[in-house]
Amino acid sequence: MARITVEDCLKRVPNRFLLVHMAAKRVRQIREGSEYLVSSPKNEDIVVALREIAAGRIVGKQEEYKEKVEKNE
Repeated sequence: MARITVEDCLKRVPNRFLLVHMAAKRVRQIREGSEYLVSSPKNEDIVVALREIAAGRIVGKQEEYKEKVEKNE
């Protein structure tokens, strides 16, 4: 299977900051027992989370993020 890159994930997520938060949250969910959303045997949790994001299986709350950014400006 090909390597997953940040650029693959950024096609689905608007910026790196949000990507990091999405991936971290998903890794916590996986470690707490959540099922994988993509087939990715023998990979670390972070790799699985990034593959799920790149595949479009994980969707962030972009509206909430945009509101937070606008308030901080």
